[in-house]
Amino acid sequence: MHQFEGTILAGDSFDPIRGRVVVDDGRIEAVEEAATDSTDIVLPAFINAHTHIGDSVAKEAGVGLSLDEAVAPPDSEKHRRLAAASREDLVAAMRRTLRFMEQTGTAAHLDFRESGEAGAEALRTAASETATDAFIFGSGPASVLEIADGYGASGANDDEFTDQRAAAREANKPFAIHAGEPDTTDIHPALDYDPELLIHMVHAETEHLERVAEQEVPIAVCPRANTVLGVGRPPIRDQLDHTTVALGTDNVMLNPPSMFREMAYTAKNFDVTDREVLWMATAAGAEIADLDCGVIESDRRAALLVLDGDSDNLSGTVTPVSAVVRRATGMDVKQVVL
Repeated sequence: MHQFEGTILAGDSFDPIRGRVVVDDGRIEAVEEAATDSTDIVLPAFINAHTHIGDSVAKEAGVGLSLDEAVAPPDSEKHRRLAAASREDLVAAMRRTLRFMEQTGTAAHLDFRESGEAGAEALRTAASETATDAFIFGSGPASVLEIADGYGASGANDDEFTDQRAAAREANKPFAIHAGEPDTTDIHPALDYDPELLIHMVHAETEHLERVAEQEVPIAVCPRANTVLGVGRPPIRDQLDHTTVALGTDNVMLNPPSMFREMAYTAKNFDVTDREVLWMATAAGAEIADLDCGVIESDRRAALLVLDGDSDNLSGTVTPVSAVVRRATGMDVKQVVL
């Protein structure tokens, strides 16, 4: 049995509690108020709701390129680099990215993996030696669902995904699809697939979000990547008013998969509260992928992030949730429990 003391950001509201989290055999036994001298801040480990870590072999290759030039299938810079990489180099690069994610407090990530069954298998291999879980949305033929946790479609304007949608439903696995990143034209067609998850929705308008609410489809947003690619700003406030919204970092070739950076950018540039941002970075992604973590409460998996509240950066913190969202960095991480 282990105890983690300090200021606990517990439950759905992340209300700070001075006390301890009691963990036994990898699960949270109790969250207790108690006197403690610890200055640590204990919060749920992050869930990164949208990544492409395959392009870890091409960091910064997309800088200065348009969306189509950088990442659009099948002939973008990303896809050319992936095709040129050996399996050994690809797995090694993804494993290093996963180690960075683990070190900076990410318990799991929802990854759109290119290259069909071979791509999904390569990520499984990379993830097997790290503590950060990979929830894999596979691509290509429907047979990828034999390996992957779900199907990840590039976009309704890119190809036809009727067979893959049907196969995902038959396998009782989620179907996710990019939508509304370059413009509005692929949003209604994406919703026609009745997906379990939409990615980006940068150009979503009221008519689209009303349909999202009716179909109860969650959204994963990636604000930093949208900025790098110059595609616009997702209407996060409106999205939150209609559905569950989770935070992702998108392509490793564009941004480091740091949830600290993503939270700070989102809090400072969008009409959202700090608590909403922390929810988007933790519980929302866990809810989307049906993961038993993302919130500190009894009988949950003990996926925890312990920050040094007495670090030179965090010392003197008055509002712990805001400090985590706006100020904390990987240098403040004291322990990651996964």
